[in-house]
Amino acid sequence: MTYEEFLKTKDLERIEAGFDIPKSKLNKALFPFQRDIVSWALKKGKCAIFSDCGTGKTLMQMEFANQVCKHSKGNALIIAPLAVVEQTKKEGEKFGIAINVCRTQDDVKKGVNITNYEMLEHFTATAFTAVILDESSILKSFTSSTRDLLIDMFQKTPYRLACTATPSPNDHSELGNHAEFLGIMSRTEMLATYFIHDGSNTSAWRLKGYGEKKFWEWVATWAVCVRNPSDLGYSSEGYTLPELNIIEHITASEPEEYELVARRAETLSERREARKESMTDRINEAKELVSSSDDCWLVWCDYNSESESLHNAILDSVEVRGSDSPEHKAKTAIDFANNKIKALVSKPSIYGFGMNFQNCHEIIFCGLSDSYEQFYQAVRRCWRYGQTHAVNVHIIMSEAELNVLDNIKKKQSQMDALQENMIALMRDVTMSEIKHTTRIVAEYIPQKDFKYAIGE
Repeated sequence: MTYEEFLKTKDLERIEAGFDIPKSKLNKALFPFQRDIVSWALKKGKCAIFSDCGTGKTLMQMEFANQVCKHSKGNALIIAPLAVVEQTKKEGEKFGIAINVCRTQDDVKKGVNITNYEMLEHFTATAFTAVILDESSILKSFTSSTRDLLIDMFQKTPYRLACTATPSPNDHSELGNHAEFLGIMSRTEMLATYFIHDGSNTSAWRLKGYGEKKFWEWVATWAVCVRNPSDLGYSSEGYTLPELNIIEHITASEPEEYELVARRAETLSERREARKESMTDRINEAKELVSSSDDCWLVWCDYNSESESLHNAILDSVEVRGSDSPEHKAKTAIDFANNKIKALVSKPSIYGFGMNFQNCHEIIFCGLSDSYEQFYQAVRRCWRYGQTHAVNVHIIMSEAELNVLDNIKKKQSQMDALQENMIALMRDVTMSEIKHTTRIVAEYIPQKDFKYAIGE
C-alpha cells in the first residue's frame, strides 16, 4: 500500500453524531454564515469553530448549546476564561438565550450553564449533554493538566464544541489536541498519519511529503475556519476591519562604556535587564499618552512591578492583577466595556483572550514579550469587527529591546502567509460541508492588511 493509498483510508471520514434542525428554527439574530455554521455544528455533534475575533463565536456557541438542550432535554456547560463569563451571560440576554452562571455543580440549573476553567473540578461531566469550550486554545499545551482534564472528563459527553480564533497553522499540537478532545482522532494518531519528526528534535513535526493538502482537508471535516465571511463565499458587508496604526515609542538606552550606541539585548537575561532599566521611562511615556486625550485606554504590561507603577502614575486608572478576586476581575471588565473606566491596566494573560473591548481604540503595550499570539490576541480585544474607529496601538520600549519588536514583526509576516495557505487548502471541503457545494472558484481577498504605521 502506498502512502497516498494509506491516506485515503484515513482522511475525509465524515463523523456525524448530531441532529438536523431546520435553519428557520435557529436564532433570528444569526447572520447567514453563522446560521449555516451552527446548523453544520449541530449535525456534526462534535466539532470546532475556528472563527476570528468579532465574527460572532459567542452567539454561535450559545445557540449550539441552546439547541442541544432543547433537542436532548439535557443541560449544557460552557467553559470560558473567568473574565468572559459575565460578558457571555449579558450577550445571552441580548439574544434571548438564558445562561446561568455557576461555580459548582450545586449551582447548575436546567438549560445552558457557564463557568470558568479554574472551577472545572467542581463539576460532574455526566450531568451534561453538551460541553462547549470558549477560547479552546487552552488545549494548546499537550502537557498541561487542564488539557488532560478536559479530554478525560468529557470523553463520553455526546455533544462537544470547541471555539477559538483562527489557530496558528504551524501549531500542530493545538490542532491535535482539539481533535482528541472532540473524539475525532488522538493526537498521537494524527501525528503518525500526517507528520514526520523534523530531524533529531522529537518535539518538532512537519507534514509528510505531499500530505499538506490531505491534512487540511481532514481538518475541514471537523472544523470550520473563517477570518471573514468571504472566506466561505458569503457577503463580507459589515465585516471590514478599521484602520490599524501600530506606533512605536522608542526610549533611549545608555550605551556601554566605549560604545557609541546602545547594544541590543540578545539573551533572555539581557532582555529582562534592559526591560527593568527602561521601566521608569516607559511608565512616564504611557502616562503622557493617556493624559493626552479623554479617550479610554487599554494599557498592557507583563510584570506586577510595571502594573503597580502604571496604576500609580496614570490618573483614573484601575489595575487588575492575577491575584485579584474573581468578582473584581469580572466587574472591572464590564465597567471598562461600558466606558466607566478611563484606563484599564492589566496583563494579556488576564484579559487578552475572549473579551470584547471595541469601545476602546487606544492601546498601549508598556513593553513586549516574544509571544506573537499574546500580542495579536491583546490587540484584537479592540481591533475587531464592529469597531467604529481606527485603532492606535502604542508600543513603548527601549532601544535595547528592539530585537523583541523585530521578532514580533517577523512572526506576523509568517502567520499571514500560513493562514492564507490554510484557508485556501480547507476552502473546498469546508464549503462542501456547510453549504453542500463542490467547488469555490473565487480567490480569498484579505479585507485589511495588518501593517505597521511607520517604517513600512
